[in-house]
Amino acid sequence: MFDPTDLYRLDRDIPELTDPVLLYHFDGFVDAGGAGRLALGHLLATLEHRVIATFDVDRLIDYRSRRPLMIFDTDRWVDYDTPELAIHLTQDLTGTPFLIMTGPEPDREWELFTEALGMIVTQLKVAKLVTVHGIPMGVPHTRPLGYTAHQSRPGLVAAQPSPFGKVRVPAGLAALIEFRLGAKGHDTFGFAIHVPHYLAQAEYPAAAVTALEAITRNTGLVFPMDGLREAAAKTTAEIEEQISASVELSTAIRGLEQQFDAFHAGAARQDQQPENIHVPTGDELAAQFEAFLAEQEDRDR
Repeated sequence: MFDPTDLYRLDRDIPELTDPVLLYHFDGFVDAGGAGRLALGHLLATLEHRVIATFDVDRLIDYRSRRPLMIFDTDRWVDYDTPELAIHLTQDLTGTPFLIMTGPEPDREWELFTEALGMIVTQLKVAKLVTVHGIPMGVPHTRPLGYTAHQSRPGLVAAQPSPFGKVRVPAGLAALIEFRLGAKGHDTFGFAIHVPHYLAQAEYPAAAVTALEAITRNTGLVFPMDGLREAAAKTTAEIEEQISASVELSTAIRGLEQQFDAFHAGAARQDQQPENIHVPTGDELAAQFEAFLAEQEDRDR
């Protein structure tokens, strides 16, 4: 039987924490628009923090399936992008300590990793574990982004209607943590941000804004948001510029808007759907965006 404590190293010099929140996101699974990665990356970039726990990536990561990058300069290797899976201690804008766990999603030993994390959570007296990521949805970027909340027990998060029933999906470690630790009595929940399907492969800061706002509403943590909101506004302006230059894209977005508005008005019946408007798939819309960008690059040369 393997010992979960062999998977991690926890600092001995950690201040006494009072019911901290642990935010977490792993790179490598579904994250449309980079919602989770951008959200927690923004916090680490803007808040002072220090690493208090690291995990043994040599045991957890399959290097051959996703090789880290190295830098070769002229005649020698000069740098290696060492993978790190770590827990950081930081404070929000009110001085409230909380934790952030980021890094690559482990390829192996999920159950042992979950046990190890449970031991850390117990030792640090973590009150809530919260995860965020993006999922592609048939929604327009011109409407407020929604999200699907999930929780280990009823009442942990503010009620939000879910567009899903019972579905079978590929597992992710973030979901397994919620499932396993929730079963042991820990409060775990998360938010799947609804990202326009035609922007799923791009970085979409607006999704990260929605993610952090959802966390604030359900934990009370207060984050620096100005820089992220500015990035979201800039990205939206660039998207609008691209769409305005294409009749096909404009028509497609208008169709999505009409469907979105009809659904949220409670009138999404077959006889009230927009007529004579072809709403393309996410792949078709993405292909149109890529073609438009390629044309712009050719003109700039």
